[in-house]
Amino acid sequence: MARLPRFFASGYSLHVIQRGNNRGDIFFSSPDYPKYLQFLKEAAVRYGCAIHAYVLMPNHVHLLLTPEQPESLPKTLQSLGRRYVQHVNATYRRTGTLWEGRYRATLIDGEAYFLTCCRYIELNPVRAEMAVHPRDYLWSSYHGHANGKRDTLLTPHALYRALGRTAEERQKAYRSLFRHHLSGETLDEIREATNKAWVLGHERFKNKLAKKMGRRVSPLPRGRPRLGGE
Repeated sequence: MARLPRFFASGYSLHVIQRGNNRGDIFFSSPDYPKYLQFLKEAAVRYGCAIHAYVLMPNHVHLLLTPEQPESLPKTLQSLGRRYVQHVNATYRRTGTLWEGRYRATLIDGEAYFLTCCRYIELNPVRAEMAVHPRDYLWSSYHGHANGKRDTLLTPHALYRALGRTAEERQKAYRSLFRHHLSGETLDEIREATNKAWVLGHERFKNKLAKKMGRRVSPLPRGRPRLGGE
């Protein structure tokens, strides 16, 4: 079965996951992380992707971004992937692929899920038991959002800016979002949407987007019979 084209709608953000081949590592030493971020920033600026949140885990990355054009995201990740693989292969004298096939991406209902996705991304090291709190993990956007650390990769989203009138107010409000972990139901919802490339949002948002795009944006209800007797 041919794969459906990836979702793109002007002005909407996407949650993106890219994993290492066979779930293997993609970062092998500390200098690899800033090198990846450098390549990501240069590609995002060149091809028009606003990066709002990220976390770099040893064997995968999460990004939350808004592409300007339909080709902004694929071109950004293609450039990033090519340059980063060249860096890894040259540094560690290795050959072969680094990535696990196609990246996964889901378009999100920003009003309902943007800040939730930020938390999901930045809490990744905590769920992986690599940190007690997001502030304890170096390679994520939490430090820029919560502590005001200068991070030139980040483009603050309107929903982040709406957290307060000043930088201090926004950072305090953002830190308060991490007083509680995400529920299991929310985690499952985000994971299913991203892994299966469906839209993440409320039903009204999904219906609106389905009409706009002329295609399904979520799976059929369970138990519904398939057309054609399949």
